[in-house]
Amino acid sequence: MATSMITPRLFTFLKELTRNNNRPWFMANKQRYIEEVRDPLLHFIDQFGSPLAKISKHMVADPRPVGGSLFRIYRDTRFSRDKQPYKTHAAMSFRHIGGRDVHGPGFYVHFEPGNVFMGAGMWHPEPEVLTKVRDAIVAHPKRWERVLRSRGVTLDARHEDDDRLKRPPRGYDPEHRFVEDLKRKSFTASATCTEAQACAPDFIKRFTKVCEQKAPLMEFLTVSVGLPW
Repeated sequence: MATSMITPRLFTFLKELTRNNNRPWFMANKQRYIEEVRDPLLHFIDQFGSPLAKISKHMVADPRPVGGSLFRIYRDTRFSRDKQPYKTHAAMSFRHIGGRDVHGPGFYVHFEPGNVFMGAGMWHPEPEVLTKVRDAIVAHPKRWERVLRSRGVTLDARHEDDDRLKRPPRGYDPEHRFVEDLKRKSFTASATCTEAQACAPDFIKRFTKVCEQKAPLMEFLTVSVGLPW
């Protein structure tokens, strides 16, 4: 397997961008962004295509600089009070070929100074999609139990109001054995690593192992929304 091109320069650039989040600075340093952040991550995405296909042939690693697996560095400030133009992290997502919306099932990597994590699942899917997952849990509780018991699958235990309902969703048994999961608005599982580990030659193997461990969750979610695994 090829060596990752991710280096400490990626994190150095993001730290400097955090202190200089404005267009003049970014334009003056855009070539650095391309060479130290964008291109190494596009190379990583290209490398990850083969390992990903062994996990699921329906998941996509798209190395295009625009419209692919790499998230844009530019923030959408139209409806935000925060008008800073650039994200201070870099991220990649690997989504299903039949549901490549940001809210669909997928694998994810997040690079931020002091905060590197890898994840899998669905984050804030549309209501009709969320209903399909909840219905699948009710219809197949043993399958869901096997997912939860899988080694490496621990659902992110976040209890903020925007990630979990205070009461069971309407139409579902409040005494259901998995009622706490039925309250979820997101179904994700993650793992963290250090900046040094992200820059190590074996990082792509580390990420591949995380994706393999999260595959039971991904398979359940993918099939639940009517997509092939």
